[in-house]
Amino acid sequence: MTRARTTTPGVFVDRDGTLIREVGYLSRREQIEVLPRVPEAIRLLRQQGLKVAVITNQSAVARGFITEEELQQIHRELEKRLARDGAFLDGIYYCPHHPTEGKEPYRILCYCRKPNLGLAQRAAGELNLDVARSYVVGDQTSDMELAARLGTKGILIRAENSRTGSQRGGKEFLAVNDLWEAALWVVQDVRGMR
Repeated sequence: MTRARTTTPGVFVDRDGTLIREVGYLSRREQIEVLPRVPEAIRLLRQQGLKVAVITNQSAVARGFITEEELQQIHRELEKRLARDGAFLDGIYYCPHHPTEGKEPYRILCYCRKPNLGLAQRAAGELNLDVARSYVVGDQTSDMELAARLGTKGILIRAENSRTGSQRGGKEFLAVNDLWEAALWVVQDVRGMR
């Protein structure tokens, strides 16, 4: 008899502007600057039994600013820095494509580039996530469009000190100042569902 695997909620988190400082097209490990309270936020989410997956568009590869190998080195460095503070990611999923700019084979219309569902669906499958009970956190409208397409709750990180919700794709989302505030809200929301 085969036992069905149970699924768990997860948090799909954008990279630039959410986990690390936005620097344009990040191309060197030295440019990584983990934002304040990010390690604490990741630890809090994981303590609640949530899995944390980074979902990021990285068209710098398509544009020739960086190779996929260099991008993977940057992601290993990010994971190492977070781990030093006891924060562990369950996965990093990236799209190296761009629909109109860059070089072949990366200049294509793909299913993985946010707000398309490819990266999130891949992460959900590999990490056994319950998408309907999951969350998307990011600083771009494409992150909120992804949340709407997935049917998850979206949390927008804004530079302004605004807490007003908004709508994207007919679905309401929350606006917060940083990943720490997002994590606090997610934890409260998860507890309310139990």
